[in-house]
Amino acid sequence: MKIPATVVTGFLGSGKTTLIRHLVANAQGRRLALIINEFGDLGIDRELLLGCGIAGCGDDDVIELANGCICCTVADEFLPTMERLLARAERPDHIIIETSGLALPKPLVKAFNWPEVRSQVTVDGVVTVVDAPAVAAGRFASDPGPAQAFSSADPAPEHDAPLEEVFSDQLACADMVVLNKLDRLDDEALAAVRARVEAGLREGVKVMGAIHGALEPMVVLGLDAAAEDGIDARVSVHDGEDVHDHDDFVSFIVAPGPVADPALLDARVHAAAGRHDVLRIKGFVDVPGKAMRHVVQAVGARIERYYDRPWRPGEARRSELVVIAERDVDRSAVNAVLAGLETAADAAE
Repeated sequence: MKIPATVVTGFLGSGKTTLIRHLVANAQGRRLALIINEFGDLGIDRELLLGCGIAGCGDDDVIELANGCICCTVADEFLPTMERLLARAERPDHIIIETSGLALPKPLVKAFNWPEVRSQVTVDGVVTVVDAPAVAAGRFASDPGPAQAFSSADPAPEHDAPLEEVFSDQLACADMVVLNKLDRLDDEALAAVRARVEAGLREGVKVMGAIHGALEPMVVLGLDAAAEDGIDARVSVHDGEDVHDHDDFVSFIVAPGPVADPALLDARVHAAAGRHDVLRIKGFVDVPGKAMRHVVQAVGARIERYYDRPWRPGEARRSELVVIAERDVDRSAVNAVLAGLETAADAAE
């Protein structure tokens, strides 16, 4: 019997890792293997899963593919990883793959048709997580149009809306869409978001609402879609392109040093988002005098901070923030905004 695999995709900060943590916490004894893909070269999402304290999130259960979107490294990284996973003496009951927020899911699903994988694994479903407040705020273009609008007669359209295109491709490949963070929207805004999202879906795709990614695991992991069989029917913006790259986006690391007052991070992140349209900031900071590591998660100007686990004996207490933005961002200016967070004067600028 083939091992089912679920591809969890969705734009930056939509809540993919939060959904996966919920699935792992409610696995009910099933062995889950997690493959986590990061756009940058600092593995924040894997660290967040390893720091969650949930059984099934050990070092051997969570595999990281960093420094590049999985859609561009299928042959070099994903397939060898799958082969090693399938060669284990204790094979998993279910494989969950979290793509980076900028990845296109279709090339990954196509890879499941490789003979080395197809005979042993099937794609149970592609689950696209949507940051509903970001859609409501107009982060993406107001009208993506159905994916079918991208005609095969124009296989290589000129790309001038990279956020819209990634978002549209993630919707076009979905078997289920999770509208996440619904607690931040009223009924009218939610109805508008649902209509916006459904315009980009194939017929029959399920749309579920969630808060903090809390859904019944078998609803997410029991789609039985065999998505690899009908992958060519999932029309996307980038169909017909021999090579896809992510030159529209950049990722870099800012090391602000120890942060005496984490609340001052809020002002700095707001400034970076507002002045430079930074898409995503995530990482960990060292708060002197605190035994635990402090997590920073920001989508635009929306920020979440919390302590996740104690610093380990001998572990270097570092502050490192991954910044993801469009390619023309002024890196030095963003670095300057996020540096010196420990002083009230800086935060007030």
